[in-house]
Amino acid sequence: MKALLYKEFRLAMHPMCYVFVLLFPFMTLIPSFPLGVGFIYLLTAYPILFLGANKGQQSNDLLFSTLLPVRKKDIVLARIFTVIIMQLTYVLIMSALLPLAQLIQSSLASTSSKAPQTPGFTVNASASLLGFGIIGFALADLIFFPIYYKNGRSIVLSTLLTILGFVLYLAIFTLILPLALEGYRSFFTDTPWIQWVFLGGAIALSAGLHLVTYHVAARRLERVDF
Repeated sequence: MKALLYKEFRLAMHPMCYVFVLLFPFMTLIPSFPLGVGFIYLLTAYPILFLGANKGQQSNDLLFSTLLPVRKKDIVLARIFTVIIMQLTYVLIMSALLPLAQLIQSSLASTSSKAPQTPGFTVNASASLLGFGIIGFALADLIFFPIYYKNGRSIVLSTLLTILGFVLYLAIFTLILPLALEGYRSFFTDTPWIQWVFLGGAIALSAGLHLVTYHVAARRLERVDF
């Protein structure tokens, strides 16, 4: 597994993936930016990783990997670990920037008669926001990996369905539920311990969903005849 992860980061990982992971969390600092939307930008790095701009699908990276003396399920596991590392890095950078974003929002509120309104989760619900993103990433992977590894070529379909699924998830939890349920927004904002419980539950749920993703995707790749 260590050798496969080394291959992922030294051969498969395109430099633009690092740009996506390290740069887009800084959108958190933009006043009135809908923070939940920022997670979608990391999902758009998936085709860069899997196509690889002449380093991934275009150079038959999956075929090359299956010719190595490794099990197909280990190939899937290494790629899932690679994506999880990208996601964790993104979340950690965002979490480090959230206090600064809150300071910016407070400064703008003190100098303006009307504070900037942020749709969805706000910087005051930092733990809830991170939990929301962690669950969203896990659901996105549950869509993406089984579709892609069904034949190893469905990069466009898997990417489109993944982003569409995340947009639907985003709309439900940041637009529809706040309008349908009174006190929904304050529930995740005004009670700190609820935020941390939600974040802990999100991490546990993410682990479970990624385990399901691995088993389904690995089973599908085992059936592919290259």
